[in-house]
Amino acid sequence: MNIRRLKSFITIVDMGSITRAADALHIAQPALSQQLVALEEHFKRQLLIRSQQGVVPTEAGKVLYGHANAMLRQFAQAEVDVLSAGQLLSGRVSVGLAPFSAASTLAMSLLSEMRQRHPGILLHLVESVGQAYSELVANGRLEMALLHGCGGIKGLHYQPLLEESLYFVAHADFDFDDDGGPLQVSQLAVMPMVLPPAYNFVRRAIDEAFSLHQQTINIVAELEAVKSIGRVVDAGLGCTIMPKAIAEHIQSESRNVIIRSISGPAISQTLSLCVSDRTPLSEPAAAVRELLIELTSGLTQVGRILS
Repeated sequence: MNIRRLKSFITIVDMGSITRAADALHIAQPALSQQLVALEEHFKRQLLIRSQQGVVPTEAGKVLYGHANAMLRQFAQAEVDVLSAGQLLSGRVSVGLAPFSAASTLAMSLLSEMRQRHPGILLHLVESVGQAYSELVANGRLEMALLHGCGGIKGLHYQPLLEESLYFVAHADFDFDDDGGPLQVSQLAVMPMVLPPAYNFVRRAIDEAFSLHQQTINIVAELEAVKSIGRVVDAGLGCTIMPKAIAEHIQSESRNVIIRSISGPAISQTLSLCVSDRTPLSEPAAAVRELLIELTSGLTQVGRILS
């Protein structure tokens, strides 16, 4: 087992095809297949399931994939640390920021502060709705992520930082003729809702609140992008329920959008910092982690800070 074989294995899994991986690595397919055979002989386990559609990792392959990503990242950091010994912190740090959360508002602050404090650190920020950040941290593709949830996943450590309240967001035409106080879930059941898909943590919290009160959500559309949801709300085509930071962002981009708090019950989600509990953070990654905690503690206007 060596670094070259691990890189090749990661590329095969990422590409889902030995042929495509060989093209990407600019090596002959038979040579790449030999590297894979050598790995499987070393571990005495089948690492990939081959079919006409391509390849997928076995359970053993998934474990190796996670360790391989972590080892390659540590190897790259070791090279950086040796070359920059006695100098400023430097290296690449990958961070996931959950898009439907206050975390998504921290990108500019994180980049700005990091440039001032540790200009040698290269931040790789991921703001994707199509991938589970916890899985990316577990398999070594991300070093940390700010995401919704409290843990319970083997191999990961969750540090709860913020309890985010969710707010009703709508075009002014959908506002209620009342005193402007908190809205009840039962009042929202008739509203045409535009929400993220069912796998989204914000959506899960909304579903649970409505189910608790035996109410059915009137969903007219499911959208994966905050920007698209904001446009639909601004056009008066539907309403939504979002964490306060996202609700205020949608409101800031329109003159006609109102936001209202919700009670009976209040709907909330925990924002946590997720890291691997198997691989220690590098010194640059630890610096990024501390800055993320600091920046999150400053979000007192969007939720309740957890200690």
